[in-house]
Amino acid sequence: MTEPMAVEGPARDWDVWRPLLTYGTLLSALLIVLVSQNVEELPRQDIPTILATTALAALWMAWWVDLHPSWAGRRVLMFVFLAGWLVIAVLLVICSPLFGIFTWTGYIFVGYAVPGMWQMAGVVPVAAINALSQIGGPQTYADDDGLSIYLVVLLANLLIAGIMTYVSIREDQKSQRRENRIDTLAEANAKLAAALQENAGLHAQLLVQAHEAGVLNERQRMAGEIHDVLAQGLTGIVTQLEAAESGGDRERHLAAAKRLARESLSEARRSVQALRPQHLDAARLPEAIDEVVRGWSELHGVRADLTTTGVARPLLPEIETTLLRTAQEALANVAKHAAAGRVGLTLSYMEDVVTLDVRDDGAGFDPAAPRKVTEEGGFGLRAMRERLSRIAGSLEVESEPGAGTAISACVPAIAIGGAA
Repeated sequence: MTEPMAVEGPARDWDVWRPLLTYGTLLSALLIVLVSQNVEELPRQDIPTILATTALAALWMAWWVDLHPSWAGRRVLMFVFLAGWLVIAVLLVICSPLFGIFTWTGYIFVGYAVPGMWQMAGVVPVAAINALSQIGGPQTYADDDGLSIYLVVLLANLLIAGIMTYVSIREDQKSQRRENRIDTLAEANAKLAAALQENAGLHAQLLVQAHEAGVLNERQRMAGEIHDVLAQGLTGIVTQLEAAESGGDRERHLAAAKRLARESLSEARRSVQALRPQHLDAARLPEAIDEVVRGWSELHGVRADLTTTGVARPLLPEIETTLLRTAQEALANVAKHAAAGRVGLTLSYMEDVVTLDVRDDGAGFDPAAPRKVTEEGGFGLRAMRERLSRIAGSLEVESEPGAGTAISACVPAIAIGGAA
């Protein structure tokens, strides 16, 4: 068994006072007994026996308590110690009832050696020894009224010592409960501190991940804006310049190229500043898409019509921007790949969702065939899907070679202010 931990405060002070009380009262009782030998009215005792018994008492306490403090938690050893102490106390009282000055310290050793409510049982033999010394020893007990007097004194001792011991036990139990609560709180505080430290690490990790996600989202946004604005604008400019070089209405194609260059430059600046597309600044979504459709039709000479169904209502800027960019990208794909003679767009406002359908009668393609991202194209459908996925939207594509293409973009109908 390990050595008991050092304690501070009242417990440590008691470790100092307990030897003074026990050894001090034993020495005081011995001196009084020796002095009483010179008083003629008092009986004479065997001095060597008294000295031997007193020495035995001192050595017994020193061996079991002072020299081996770690034995305090070993109940069997403490039972042996207390039983031996009681026998020695009886011998001392037989030698002289004046040793009652010392025998009351048996209550201290009961609290030291016996746990909990078992101390109430240990009080009984100590009270019996003290009552014997208080009536004058075994000699008085042998008188006619000795037994009655002894029982009365014993009852008084048991009453006083029992009450004091019970109160002491209750206080010890309360103190132990307080210590247990303090230990529990200390353990909880330690766990809380560890959890806070762990949370701080997780928080820092989340900040890093959030920063990385923000950087990635911004890169994706800029990539989409570059494709939707710059790439489409430059493609249109190249187309118009090539048309101007090949003859025809040269001035009209050059004017169209200049207009596309100005619009692309303006949209590029707005993209860098994360602003809404210029078309949405002065018009609602249906009018903005219709303006894009009419401009595209005039530029490419392909008939394009927009049909709006349902009750149009303002949506979150991110949703309206995504739908407008999807319409622009779909029309750009028609111009580059479809060779269509007609394009139809349908903007549908429903209760929970808004859809944009774009259909053309062009060459079509096989959606299951692998498509590569090259310098000349292949990024459009993927860009549309990524842009739509960022607002919980979806994109469906239906096409087959020679039968045209139909795409359908679906987004949640979240109005400004949160109402659908």
